[in-house]
Order: sequence, then C-alpha cells, then structure tokens
Amino acid sequence: MFQLGKTIVSEDILEKDFVCNLSACHGACCVDGDAGAPLSEEETKILEEIYPKVKPFLRKEGIKAIEKLGTWVKGTEQDLETPLIDNKDCAYVIFDGKTALCGIEQAYNQGVISWKKPVSCHLYPIRVKDFTEFAAVNYDRWDICDDACSLGKELQVPIYKFVKEALIRKFGEDWYQELEKVAEDLKNGK
Repeated sequence: MFQLGKTIVSEDILEKDFVCNLSACHGACCVDGDAGAPLSEEETKILEEIYPKVKPFLRKEGIKAIEKLGTWVKGTEQDLETPLIDNKDCAYVIFDGKTALCGIEQAYNQGVISWKKPVSCHLYPIRVKDFTEFAAVNYDRWDICDDACSLGKELQVPIYKFVKEALIRKFGEDWYQELEKVAEDLKNGK
C-alpha cells in the first residue's frame, strides 16, 4: 500500500494485469453477485434525472424493478447501489445475445445522455471505499474475472492502465500522473 494525496492505494493495481474479456465472461459482473453497483450520493441524483432517457434502452424486467424499487436503493449495510432484478441482475443490464451490457452506457454511446455509467462500474476491477480522511483504492479479485486476468497478462496491461479513463474521472489527471510515476518507480526498483 502507498499513499497518494488523500488515497491509500493497493500496489496490486500496479502489479496485476487485467483486460476485460467479454467474449469469455459475457459480462458476468453485471449479473452475478449479491448487491448492485456501488453509487455515490451525487450519482443517485444523476440516475433519477436520466432515468426517463435511459428507460427505452432497458429490458422490461429492469424497468419493472426500477419502478418498484427506485432508480437506486440502500443495500444491506445502507450503502447506495443500483437496484437488482430478483436479487440477481443489475436493473440497468441489457443483453447483446448472451453478453450483459449496461443500458446506461448504451444510452451514452448513442448520445442520448452525457453520463457514461456509475464510476464503480467504470473502475472495475478497482473498488474505492471512502473513509472520513481518505479513500482506499483496491483491486477486487473475483473468480469470474480469471479470463480478464489471463488476457491482461497476455497483453501486459496492468490494472491501472486498463482503467485509466475511470481513474482520471474519479481522482483527476494530476492524481493519475502521480500514480504513473509511482508505477514507474516501482518498475525500476526505486
């Protein structure tokens, strides 16, 4: 672990490789698990605002879940998260064949909205846990991502490079440049 500004960062994000391999996992992270995607309070407001524009992209099951539960929910530990369909799929999941995709991101890709998706989804496999004085930035190991780890190793893409855009979105360009310097120093044995 090392400190970077007001973050404590796991060295795993510099040392481990990762590249999503949708052809192998089919977007399992959007349909497996026991909770929705983590959200910030600001993101809950965004979801409420964009839902009417995103709704046409969603499956009827997702719309039904959102209209019953809301555009976001409080999880078992009172964390804010996306709602689930029958405690399984994220309510915002759509499918291209058997591959899970994000309906929010599809609306974004088609220029209907200007918000890509929850930053926690964009950052995955990195998870950020906010504390009073700092944020912990960690690699979330999940066996459904084994193929992503293999592809990342084959392509030699460390996690922090794979999620560069999302890290900049979350922490800013200066923070990311500092992270790159730490990674370079680590690589050179400093």
